[in-house]
Amino acid sequence: MTKCNASDFSKERCEQTMYAIITGASSGIGKEISTLLAARKYNLILVARRKDRLELLKSKLEKKYSISVYIEVMDLNNAKNCFLLFEKYKAFPLSILVNNAGFGKVGHFSDCSLQNELDMIQTNIVALHILTKLFIKNVNRGNILNVASMAAYTPSPVLATYGATKSYVYSLSRAINYELKKQHKAIHITTLCPGPVDTEFHAVANASMSMHLQDVKSCAKAAVDGMFHNKSVVIPGFSMRLLHILIKISPVSWALPLEYLIQSSKKQ
Repeated sequence: MTKCNASDFSKERCEQTMYAIITGASSGIGKEISTLLAARKYNLILVARRKDRLELLKSKLEKKYSISVYIEVMDLNNAKNCFLLFEKYKAFPLSILVNNAGFGKVGHFSDCSLQNELDMIQTNIVALHILTKLFIKNVNRGNILNVASMAAYTPSPVLATYGATKSYVYSLSRAINYELKKQHKAIHITTLCPGPVDTEFHAVANASMSMHLQDVKSCAKAAVDGMFHNKSVVIPGFSMRLLHILIKISPVSWALPLEYLIQSSKKQ
């Protein structure tokens, strides 16, 4: 297997397998999506902050699937890193972008750290926006998977900033996907809207979870399958799809007190 050099890519010297960029790849949904794409023989560019986890995942995937894996240890809440990342790999035959990096924090808006919220906005919104824009401008054909949340569908008291960032992701992704379709461009955007998933999200968010958590592998599989079928939105799990229907037919005035009770119960 010939391995490409990030600073000197040549189609004549490198394998023609497509490449996928995956942010937030060191754990959770991002890690499982990385594994599923590796199994489909996609070469990977894995982005996260934890070098040890990325190196372990790289070793595992290269050995098991005989693919090329590049790792980038960076914090995407710094917008400059997003530009640096894409500049480094834009000459590669990129085919997939998975914007999975993100985090939340449970707590009343008046009590939450402003800096934490600004970091959240940078990671959940700004980084995703930049990478989506750069991918569309530099790639002729491919897929983008943007990870939103069920929290995108209704205001979420006690999870207000996170819910708002995911509403942005949902609205932006749906709108751009329609634009691309009308422009007859061969890029499709799939928006993933999972409910509570068994990942590290809840520990980072300082949230206790008593409700059922969806298995992360089934969530990732639904996301990847939906992306390859060019679905506009993927909501993994029957219960979450049913909840989505209930949200659509319920007034916000009904949803707010229920959301407040649910999110308040998660506070530690």
